[in-house]
Amino acid sequence: MTTVHRSGFLSEFLRAPGTVAAITPSGPSLADAVTIPIPRDGDPVVLELGPGTGAFTLAIQQRLAGRGHHLAIEINERFAAALAADFPRVRVATADACELQNVLTAGGFEQADVIVSGLPWAAFAPGRQDDLLAAIVGGLTPGGVFCTFAYTSTRWMPPARRLRHRLADHFDEVLACRTVWANMPPAFVYYCRRPRPHRLADRGATAGTGGRHATVVTR
Repeated sequence: MTTVHRSGFLSEFLRAPGTVAAITPSGPSLADAVTIPIPRDGDPVVLELGPGTGAFTLAIQQRLAGRGHHLAIEINERFAAALAADFPRVRVATADACELQNVLTAGGFEQADVIVSGLPWAAFAPGRQDDLLAAIVGGLTPGGVFCTFAYTSTRWMPPARRLRHRLADHFDEVLACRTVWANMPPAFVYYCRRPRPHRLADRGATAGTGGRHATVVTR
C-alpha cells in the first residue's frame, strides 16, 4: 500500500482531473498485465510514465527484483513525493511525460528498453497524443516495447480510436490483450513493439498514399 491511498487518489482527481483523469488507481491484475514485457533477467532500463499512486511501480519493481534501472515521471507533485518515499530504488522525476528524453539523459541513459504508461490518453487532445508518442518513440531502443492501457468501456470513443490508429502508425506491431475484468473499471493493454522513429514526421507526407501501417491485433 502506497502513501497516497485511494482516498488520496480521489482527492487529486477532484483537484486536477485533467492530469489524473481517473477516480481510482489501477488494480494489481492490470498492473501484472501491463508489465509482462519487462524481462525477468538482465539489466533493462524501464521508464514509467504517469505512475500515480504506484500500482504499476510496485509491479515493475517486483519483476525487476533488484535488477536493472527504473525511472518514473510523474507530473503531480504529491504523487511524485509519495512515490519517492515508498520506492527508494526508483528514480522519480516531477515533470511532464514529454520531457522523458531529458529524464533519461539525466539518469545516464540514451533510451529505455521498456516504457510503461499509466497516462490518461483518452483525456488528451490529438496534438497532445502526438507529442507524447513522438517522445515515446524517440525514447525507445529499436527493439523496445511500449505498454499502455485503455478502458474497455471507452475503446470506441473518438480519443481511444485515435490513439489506436496513432499506435498503428508508429509501431510495427501492436497487440491488444484480452480484457482484464478484475480491474475496476475493466481495461485492456496495448503492447507496442519495434518503434518507427520517423513516422510522425512522415505521416503528413504519406497520408492518402497507401503508407504502411501496423495491424492492431486483439488476443
